[in-house]
Amino acid sequence: MSDSARLRRLTAADLDPGQLALYDAITGPLSLAPLPFQVADAAGGLEGPFNGYLRQPVLGTALMTLGAAVGGGMSLSGRERELAILVVAAHQRGDFMRYAHEAIGLEVGLTDDEHVALREGRLDIFVDDHEQAVARTTEQLVTNGDLDDDAYRAAVDALGEATLFELLTLVGFYFTLALQMRVFRVGVPADC
Repeated sequence: MSDSARLRRLTAADLDPGQLALYDAITGPLSLAPLPFQVADAAGGLEGPFNGYLRQPVLGTALMTLGAAVGGGMSLSGRERELAILVVAAHQRGDFMRYAHEAIGLEVGLTDDEHVALREGRLDIFVDDHEQAVARTTEQLVTNGDLDDDAYRAAVDALGEATLFELLTLVGFYFTLALQMRVFRVGVPADC
């Protein structure tokens, strides 16, 4: 836990039955399909947003379910999902989010140059029309909290209504996580 973290890192021994069920739901699936970033420390304390989830297991479970839904299997490609998340991370100064999703980004084909560009807010590096629409729409959402009529029409024309709904949900979900982690002062794991 970083010196500035506001939440004590909970381990399995600290948890009541409801919290323990959520802890097991977080650590069980992640150990079966390991992520390219650290989810738990050596003592079993959860990293990133997951430690916060344990404070309210009903909400934590709902966030896990929503995270799984926006995490794949819809119309956005892995690259598009990760570039949208990294636009949110850059705007919200989300260190853990950037750490975790740059690692995932590499797995889905984002390059080191694209990661640097996203950190710097340069979206012109994305030449694919669909990726550019995802990046520009996400940037407008995190900057303005809305899409004006022209941006809305451009997003619908490029993405379609269903994919725009998906992107709005993805951005809202990661914006929520960024807010939680900023307020709780969640940083990158100490040994990373």
